[in-house]
Amino acid sequence: MGDGATIPARDRLIVALDVDSVEAARALVSRLGDAVSFYKIGMELAYGGGLPLVEELKATGKKVFIDLKLHDIGQTVERATRQIARLGADFLTVHGFPQTMRAARQGAGESGLRLLAVTVMTSYDDSDLAEANYSIGVAELVARRARQAKDAGIDGLILSPQEVAPIRALVGPRMALVTPGVRPAGAALGDQKRVMTPAEAIAAGADHLVVGRPVTQAEDPRAAAQRIVEEIAAVGA
Repeated sequence: MGDGATIPARDRLIVALDVDSVEAARALVSRLGDAVSFYKIGMELAYGGGLPLVEELKATGKKVFIDLKLHDIGQTVERATRQIARLGADFLTVHGFPQTMRAARQGAGESGLRLLAVTVMTSYDDSDLAEANYSIGVAELVARRARQAKDAGIDGLILSPQEVAPIRALVGPRMALVTPGVRPAGAALGDQKRVMTPAEAIAAGADHLVVGRPVTQAEDPRAAAQRIVEEIAAVGA
């Protein structure tokens, strides 16, 4: 496992603020309280005016993951990454294309912003790649992009729990492995196709787990988050 062994269990859970307004996000953060220390701001909230929340959350001691999956010409990616770094975010996602990753690395510089490369979206399987005219399957493409990310100096990878163990063996201990394909036992799969429970993903070598609806749409979101943190902590006990 990477540096996950030294990360507190609570910091290993990243709750996705996949809501449509800043007001809804603030209400959810308030409801979760000290049960959650790390939040993800994705496209829906970012495009709904949510980027200023980064500074708000950081001011209260929270960690923030901006999930915009940048992919554009190199100069645009470099400049966008530099702007995001100024917000004080902890993580930023970019797509795992070599030119994109190199540009993001330049943009992040020495800011402390950690870059995560998206290997293959966790809503994709081999048939989705074939439909997009890829000649290789998920496992091979994830491995190829993981090697390229390491060569580009990227800090970590976004990948499904099913790829965590083989990719940890491939890239070594230093890269952060972050997985969004996590569903507590009994939870609906939603749009994910390659999933594990929190305990399974941590045992496989994941450093951080991104969880959305199983927490945010739970009857008691705080209790749902606490159960996941307890499950993470039990793996390392």
